[in-house]
Amino acid sequence: MPPPEKVIGVVGKTNVGKSTLFSALTLARVKIANHPFTTIEPNVGVGYVRIKCAHVELGLPSCNPRSGACIRGERFVPVKIMDVAGLIPGASQGRGLGNKFMDDLRQADVLIHVVDASGSTDPEGKPAKPGSFDPVEEARLIQAEIDEWFWGVVKRLWETKIQRGLLNVTDQVDYLARNLSGLSVRKQHVVEALRATGLEGKNLKNWTLDDVRSFSLAVRRLSKPIIIAANKVDIPEARDNVKRLKEFFGENIVVPVSSLAELLLRRLAEEGVLSYLPGDPRFEILDERKLTPQYKRALELVEENVLKVYGSTGVQTLVNKAVLEVLRLIPVYPVEDANKFSDHHGNVLPDVYLVPKGTTARELAYMIHTELGEGFLYAINARTKERVGEDYVLEFGDVIKVVSAKARK
Repeated sequence: MPPPEKVIGVVGKTNVGKSTLFSALTLARVKIANHPFTTIEPNVGVGYVRIKCAHVELGLPSCNPRSGACIRGERFVPVKIMDVAGLIPGASQGRGLGNKFMDDLRQADVLIHVVDASGSTDPEGKPAKPGSFDPVEEARLIQAEIDEWFWGVVKRLWETKIQRGLLNVTDQVDYLARNLSGLSVRKQHVVEALRATGLEGKNLKNWTLDDVRSFSLAVRRLSKPIIIAANKVDIPEARDNVKRLKEFFGENIVVPVSSLAELLLRRLAEEGVLSYLPGDPRFEILDERKLTPQYKRALELVEENVLKVYGSTGVQTLVNKAVLEVLRLIPVYPVEDANKFSDHHGNVLPDVYLVPKGTTARELAYMIHTELGEGFLYAINARTKERVGEDYVLEFGDVIKVVSAKARK
């Protein structure tokens, strides 16, 4: 079976362009034959990581994606995107749609926090004149709400379950991980949080409530890291605010974004008016007759205020950063024929697995099928035709054939 799907949660105050960003992220450029996920709820969609397809590097004429797409040598690999209910101050206490937000947030592995970089929404999400409000303060307050919500959940678990069951626990790290698994917390998150807070050697029986809170905040940052989408950069007032956001939260945390520009470009590309791929630094008009004066003016503004200033709309950058940088996943192509780079039907590079950096050949075998992992003999690096062992650590873009004593059923 493929590696467990990761979920990107889109969070933010109401009226900051969160729904527009979600639409821009999940509007497919081409029709996808097979849905890559088992359950898609109304507020869940499919976005795509963009990578250079291996078929280009291998000198192959084309490939045959089973899910996602390959367009002009660019492979679009599906990932799950969840639009979390809009937040307002006090959401962690159940204000507004706070309870709905909490239920949704549990499932996310990384968060894209949409902030109105133009400062044109008040703390309650009501529209205002651009420049009226401080996006740095907006981001700080909303992230504090997320931390408070997470702390509240961990505190309840601690008081009602974890603390009461400590008497017969031998592996405290494993015990913590199992009790926090409903928050998409893994054992590695627990280990790193204990190390970060200096609680690594302290028995859980001796933890104070302050210890629990420190641990909780560290686990949140590790299990649900946040990227800021500095949205509405098409509005001039946003430029200075983007700089301020980067200064406060860090250059690598903040991505300048115009979700409205991306949505416009994707829709016009879908209609055949433009040639444009998500993440491109420019677009090409294919049929000017289909453009109304309003659309022409809108495209001019997109070019002048967004693409020329920031290099892209930022939307594709968000997905790639979330998956490849923050979650540290790498794309790997499992194949059955190492010479033709295909499956047994002759489909070239049909699948791309997004696996954690550090994944071994044997671990990949288990992801493909349990029996392949159990009967693992060796793997073949299809690029080099070299035989590699079970401990071979996969690299970005590897094409791998697994050879097993057990045939896949």
